[in-house]
Amino acid sequence: MATHNNHEVKKSAQASVKPSRKKMLVRVAIAAVFLFLASIIGAVFIQEFVGKSAIGKTFDKSSDISESRVGLVFGCDDKFQGRDNLYFRYRIDAAISLWNEGKLRCLIVSGDNHIHQYNEPEKMKNALMARGVPTEKIVCDYAGLRTLDSVIRCKKVFGCSQVTVISQKFQNERAIVIGEAAGMNVIGLNAKDVIGSGGTKTKIREWGARVKMWLDIFVLHTQPRHLGAPVDLPL
Repeated sequence: MATHNNHEVKKSAQASVKPSRKKMLVRVAIAAVFLFLASIIGAVFIQEFVGKSAIGKTFDKSSDISESRVGLVFGCDDKFQGRDNLYFRYRIDAAISLWNEGKLRCLIVSGDNHIHQYNEPEKMKNALMARGVPTEKIVCDYAGLRTLDSVIRCKKVFGCSQVTVISQKFQNERAIVIGEAAGMNVIGLNAKDVIGSGGTKTKIREWGARVKMWLDIFVLHTQPRHLGAPVDLPL
């Protein structure tokens, strides 16, 4: 009789454990769904916040910019998979249009140069010089590893709090939010955008870039990887 009772107790215990596990799995699944939805809502909010923050501060034509400032050109490689990189070409075109209209005091070309064989600033500088910008009016920022680094270094290293950023609109908008959070006065000239599959992939990545920017600025208070001694601009 005792053996029979023990067997019944074990069956009862096992029966009670199974529903508990099911409830736990259901709760985990519900929490995961809520977390996913919250992430989507948060990402959408950040996209809208960045866009609204830059309203009236980016311009499609150099003639719409009324004042002369330091120009900050965001770097990228001049080639992509063996072909001309249109992002690079269009940014150079935009910078030249500002320069030719007398809207720039000098130019900072900021990009990645983490290895000797890869040098975005030098490529931008050479492209600008080939189009008539004097070499002494171009300053290379070799530690512009990403947009945040380029913008913050513009203020902390190059001593410039008023700047015209030059890139495609999506990056200009993000740069304006970063700059204003750092107490800067930032406007942007929008370079021509890139269409097609390459442009679409960039737009998708921009969602993640804006979320990371939000966390860096408003949560983590991230600083550039490299700062260094102040550099005088040729104003």
